[in-house]
Amino acid sequence: MKALWKAKEGKGAELKETEIPKIKPNEVLIKIKACSICGTDLHIFEWDKWAESRIKTPMIFGHEFAGEVIKKGSLVERTEIGDHVSGETHLADFNCFQCSIGNAHICENLKILGVDTNGSFAEYIALPEKNAIINDKKFPHEIATAQEPLGNAVHTVFAQDVSAKKVSVFGCGPIGLSAIMLCKKLGATEIIAVDVNDYRLKMAEKLGATMTINALKEDPAKKILEKTKRGTDVFLEISGHENSLRKGFEALRPGGEAAILGVFPDEVKLDVNNAIVFKYATVRGINGRKLFDSWIKAKELQRNGFDLSKIITHKFKLEEFEKAFELMKTGNCGKIVLIP
Repeated sequence: MKALWKAKEGKGAELKETEIPKIKPNEVLIKIKACSICGTDLHIFEWDKWAESRIKTPMIFGHEFAGEVIKKGSLVERTEIGDHVSGETHLADFNCFQCSIGNAHICENLKILGVDTNGSFAEYIALPEKNAIINDKKFPHEIATAQEPLGNAVHTVFAQDVSAKKVSVFGCGPIGLSAIMLCKKLGATEIIAVDVNDYRLKMAEKLGATMTINALKEDPAKKILEKTKRGTDVFLEISGHENSLRKGFEALRPGGEAAILGVFPDEVKLDVNNAIVFKYATVRGINGRKLFDSWIKAKELQRNGFDLSKIITHKFKLEEFEKAFELMKTGNCGKIVLIP
């Protein structure tokens, strides 16, 4: 099969032939019909400090995908050959203390598909049956591949009540855009979108943001405080940028709530006393999706009119991965889908 490898340390990737993976008794073999690029994949492609400290080369990266089950192991019971599936990328052991109390997303022995193990930028992937999320066969694969990042947005937004609240969303990539759509659907009264890219801010406005701010042109905290008078009730950090973290807390009202999903490439500097302690802020770190609650919520939302296709803007063949990553770097896109 062809697969996109992070073959060595440094910027870039290589598309080359490799063996189709063999499955274990508890796994299914999936023919990948579509996969999409995540911000984490861009970290790996660009080889920033986070990737340098985490990724062990050589490896196949990528973790957002959808496809069809073509083979199943002897212990597989729920999933059938021919099923259309997406993949949950938290590879938990479902046996440790955290898993036993419903926190499999922070399993003590957690591995991440496409980060700690070979991933989905390929024609086939072997996946534990527990991680195979069955999709309606009428649901297009290229849209289904974006359900994993939708789950991130669901986990982030549902971490606190946003109904009848003023919410700031820092970072308007596909997850941020999904979060904006969710906040609108859940009844947030103000949804303030902050980014440094006008393309994505225009998408944010179309998808429900009541105000957009380009942080390169205006001070977002100042603008938010002018608009809301007292600050936002909820701050969602989805960008992974240090200045966004500081400005989001600066614009959060005393007693407000913050959920931080963004992954930062390096250590950040934050005035914790004034940003959190004296502000009496509630802060939650969000790690991926809550298994399997986030998936259940995401599917129910989609069954009731949440249109995930609105965040997908571009499609490339897997062989065109360099064009896709270059486009993603510009920010002039929503979700980019790759077709093996």
